[in-house]
Amino acid sequence: MHYILVHGACHGAWCWYKVKPRLESSGHKVSVLNNAASGINMKEIEDVHTFSEYSEPLLQLLASIPPNEKVILVGHSLGGMGIALAMEKFPEKVAVGVFLTGLAPDIEHNPSYVLEKFKESIPSAGWLDTDFAPNGNKTSLLFGPKFLSDKIYQLSPIEDIELAKALIRRSSLFIEDMSMQKNFSKQGYGSVPRVYIVCTEDLTITLEFQLWMIQNAGFNDIVEIKGADHMPMFSKPQELCDSLLLIATKYL
Repeated sequence: MHYILVHGACHGAWCWYKVKPRLESSGHKVSVLNNAASGINMKEIEDVHTFSEYSEPLLQLLASIPPNEKVILVGHSLGGMGIALAMEKFPEKVAVGVFLTGLAPDIEHNPSYVLEKFKESIPSAGWLDTDFAPNGNKTSLLFGPKFLSDKIYQLSPIEDIELAKALIRRSSLFIEDMSMQKNFSKQGYGSVPRVYIVCTEDLTITLEFQLWMIQNAGFNDIVEIKGADHMPMFSKPQELCDSLLLIATKYL
């Protein structure tokens, strides 16, 4: 099976370094990518004006998949919106979309709806030292070291927190752009099986908000990783791989 792993805001392909070899050792193909202005992608966030532009590496990868092949898309955090966009454009190429404590849109509301609700779910003081700044037609953000260690990586190894501090880059939730896009469709995004992986100790996309999204968007299956913070690829890598392998057996 071919897994495509999509990172969240401020992160990059590097965040899958524990997961990729584990899945590959089980005999699967794994693609990790850097969205625009992420990881080693050369663009800067100032030059990325829309969420579609940000997701271009993912959309190009899906376009290159042969018509008779299907992939498993895994979207972490903001990557949930990315895989939703890919499912909308290439529904026939996706066996299942896996939202890993991911932001999950529905088909009843505008794509920005879930992003606005997410932002409301965190009081302004809860963002700690995260830096928000106007950036052209969007608001950009960069997670601060305290937010990383206290809210995102609080159960992850300290080495991985240091890795994140060294590698994260300024990003955006693209709420302004998403508010101008049409709803995801029943024929596209809505036609692809969806699984939600709940991370019980997530302090960023909280358990309460994860459960709200599951109810709001509707999912075929729900998997739970107990004791996982917002970064299960670091805090619970083996449990995450086991969950992804289990999902593959069900949806192939």
